[in-house]
Amino acid sequence: MTAPRRLTLGLTIASALLSGCAGHAGAGASASASYKGIETILLDGDLVNFRVAMTGGRGAVDVEDYARCAAAQYALIRGYGFARHVRTNVKNSGGVWRGDAVYTVSAALPQGLKTIDAEVTVRDCGAQGIPTV
Repeated sequence: MTAPRRLTLGLTIASALLSGCAGHAGAGASASASYKGIETILLDGDLVNFRVAMTGGRGAVDVEDYARCAAAQYALIRGYGFARHVRTNVKNSGGVWRGDAVYTVSAALPQGLKTIDAEVTVRDCGAQGIPTV
């Protein structure tokens, strides 16, 4: 494999990893989204539950983004640089979308595919108009 091809492959892999860190980066929240609040519950050490509520928007996609933004800001508040998505449950009742998400927060990049760089994610959330903790 030639050096330029290795570099291209490396950049492709790095780009894929970074896009995974940003979640739905660039998608942007819907102008009709109305954010109703974030509840943060420390489950155990570095395991944190985020409950979010909103109306409008693109439904489950925006709810997941809202919880991701909350997790990223929480990680920064706690002095950590990273978070890893564990699970998110989303439901709609009476026009209110609710998300129940669990993340781990850590100082070092955790193992797994659904990791986020907290600082980059919070900046992205701000640019998209998605509130954080």
